Amino acid sequence: MAAARIAVLGAGSVGCFIGGAWQAKGLSVSFIGRPRTANAIAANGLELTDQDGWSTRFSPKKVRFATQPDALAKASIILLTVKSGATAAAAREIAANAKPGAIVVSFQNGVANFDLLERELGDRFVVMRGIVAFNVADLGHGHFHKGVAGTLWAEDNAATRALAERIGEGPAALRLSDDMAGLAWGKLLVNLNNAVNALSGRTLAEQLRERDYRAVVAASQREGLAILRRAGIRPAKVGPLPPWLLPRVMAAPDWLFANVFMKSWKIDAKARSSMADDLAQGRRTEIDQLNGELVRLAETAEIEAPINRRIVDLIRKAERGARPLAPAALRREVLGG
Repeated sequence: MAAARIAVLGAGSVGCFIGGAWQAKGLSVSFIGRPRTANAIAANGLELTDQDGWSTRFSPKKVRFATQPDALAKASIILLTVKSGATAAAAREIAANAKPGAIVVSFQNGVANFDLLERELGDRFVVMRGIVAFNVADLGHGHFHKGVAGTLWAEDNAATRALAERIGEGPAALRLSDDMAGLAWGKLLVNLNNAVNALSGRTLAEQLRERDYRAVVAASQREGLAILRRAGIRPAKVGPLPPWLLPRVMAAPDWLFANVFMKSWKIDAKARSSMADDLAQGRRTEIDQLNGELVRLAETAEIEAPINRRIVDLIRKAERGARPLAPAALRREVLGG
């Protein structure tokens, strides 16, 4: 595994953090992303920090960052970190530029990306599920910050076992599982907070301190769990809490939530959701792959999903320029009363 060449396709906040943390462990990593990110790193280098005080920095000359997919040609492992809406285009780029037999790991939000990649690439590449159970913020000037404690997951096989051993411990240590589909659904339930965070216009820590915001998250999670039960899907535990406990924790009184759960999750002042970043930068969000995925599943199971459907509608308005909502206002918009 020491000789493996790793390429990060879609190297934004998450991709730069994972790839940079692995490069700090001595792995051979190249990055493929947008010119804006390439220019920031070319001017400032690549700086990584996390909520526990870990940090590393690479000078511009030490970072191989390309903006064209032909940089995939020599990679034996491809980490796909593009937004879900770009998965099909990324699959075409991999098919046209990467060498057959390369491992493609989807480190993306949502549950449907793996199936799309498997359909498009499965006959020529080894496609695997991955889970990123933490948030990374782009602080500008080539600085990416992991602001929430969490784990990086991938499917368990010989190649990923060797990779995990090579990476060792650290802020992007790799954990392995035989139940990646269950983990993907478990992470989706956790990520239902992303939309509420984006609608709040606040950092994660600020948003989670407000019980009205948490009430909306809890309601969306309860509805999501009911939809998954109806569909016969069993979400797996991603973080410190089992899926069934998530809405109860979110609905907890402020004193209990602040003194127990906020401290255990290690959410620092810089952390925010990727959906909040998308809104701030005028990009289309991944709402269809999160709350929208539950709405579609509910339709298939012939049940209603009014809470998650309403949140999807509010994010669509936010994409068109609607302003952030205060805690009580968002609760009224979604839950009434």
